[in-house]
Amino acid sequence: MNIHQEIKKRRTFAIISHPDAGKTTLTEKLLLFGGAIQTAGAVKSNKIKKTATSDFMEIEKQRGISVATSVMTFEYRDLLINILDTPGHKDFAEDTYRTLTAVDSVILVVDCVKGVEEQTERLMEVCRMRNTPVIIFINKLDREGQSPFDLLDELEAKLSIRARPLTWPINMGSNFKGVYSLYEQKLYFFKINKTKVETDVAEVSLDAPNLDTLLGPRDAETLREEVELVEGVYDAFSEEAYQKGELAPVFFGSAINNFGVKELLDTFCQISPTPQPRPTDVRQVLPTEPKFSGFVFKIHANLDPRHRDRIAFLRICSGSFERGKFYHHVRLNKDLRFSSPFSFMAADKRILEEGFPGDVVGLYDTGHFKIGDTLTEGEDLQFSGIPSFSPEIFKELINLDPMKAKQLDKGVQQLTDEGVAQLFTLELGNRKIVGTVGELQFDVIQYRLENEYGAKCRWVPMNVARACWITSDNKAKLAEFVRLKGNQIAFDKDMNPVFLAESEWMIRMNRENNPDIQFHFTSEFKTEVTV
Repeated sequence: MNIHQEIKKRRTFAIISHPDAGKTTLTEKLLLFGGAIQTAGAVKSNKIKKTATSDFMEIEKQRGISVATSVMTFEYRDLLINILDTPGHKDFAEDTYRTLTAVDSVILVVDCVKGVEEQTERLMEVCRMRNTPVIIFINKLDREGQSPFDLLDELEAKLSIRARPLTWPINMGSNFKGVYSLYEQKLYFFKINKTKVETDVAEVSLDAPNLDTLLGPRDAETLREEVELVEGVYDAFSEEAYQKGELAPVFFGSAINNFGVKELLDTFCQISPTPQPRPTDVRQVLPTEPKFSGFVFKIHANLDPRHRDRIAFLRICSGSFERGKFYHHVRLNKDLRFSSPFSFMAADKRILEEGFPGDVVGLYDTGHFKIGDTLTEGEDLQFSGIPSFSPEIFKELINLDPMKAKQLDKGVQQLTDEGVAQLFTLELGNRKIVGTVGELQFDVIQYRLENEYGAKCRWVPMNVARACWITSDNKAKLAEFVRLKGNQIAFDKDMNPVFLAESEWMIRMNRENNPDIQFHFTSEFKTEVTV
């Protein structure tokens, strides 16, 4: 099979949502329908008996939330499907934002009871920036929720995208009878069914007399009226508009009951885009190019705690990736080869002999990679658009066991390499400062330090509002600023000086008083506009 055929059969997408909308459950059910797993796990509050396949970290199993992006691959209808299940919690949004750079489309899960929530809006903003094609799955129709029309109005108003229902619900909550597929003109009957994937289906048009028999005269008439209204109000479905990110097809269902998932998966296979071109600092890279290129969008330490491994997640953008072949690491200007690259089934890993555009490859890493690094067959280019965020909360890391200082240092270095937090070191006393975008990240880091590295710590809050990277063309001026502000100057992992400001006013004052110093809100100096 040539590269064009391999590209044509691949689909790489992320599942995103607000916490508790049912994202991980939907992921499980897609795997179930795809035949990748035999039974689905259930994530229910903090009591987890059979944990979800995609939540493989121990802390995820205990808390019942996703805190790391999982990658899962399965075959369905002659397609190779790569799912990236992302964290829903806002404290881990940065991991989700990076993941969105590695996919070609998105399935957005919305709770029919709560509607569009804050995190949903933030995630969609990132999708809109890239015109990423989006399919919306409105979940939990077996519960009493908002009116379908109200939900659609809210989707269009808050997410700035046109919606087009492809299935339509018949009641909801205790009276939920199923959905009618406007796309296929089929009636799918709902029944509570958490383990099996069979569905009762009737091929019936809306004007067929037996529709009244199947649903009852009242519900049949309501369905006809609502579908007529849908057809009159909403734009006709256009695959082209969907792939341009202008129109979002909408499905209704109940993921926990395996209902509406197969229709979603079948339609996704028909309309979703194949691997797309990717921008770089030099040019746009097409997936059909013969030479290999790819970028690292995630790093994860201790994917398998028994082996203390460190894994780089690489998205293939062009050409083919071959096991054992040398590839050029652009940032290090160094050639590397990988003897045991692998594909993913959540925590399970399978050795990969060859990969193609759209695939996500796991690479064992001994410290060569950072997030955003590019591998090529020799060309010097850097894939762009991988976001970086300034921390919002800062705490000092205190070692509780001096005998485990080396383990603590190694652990915090590796965990911050993953991108969930940033590490700064104050020269005075060699104090370690960790910056995050949410409180929950501190709990996760503390838990993983103890359980994966055997190191205990506590956190001391710091009076820091922003971290600003500082640069200057005048080295003497920069050195003088660092000397004068010594107790407010830390160094990041690359030994770049960082000004830890107590307030926005402090930043403004120091900028005005030091015109030769540039202040940056991210560490990407070359591409960022100074503030």
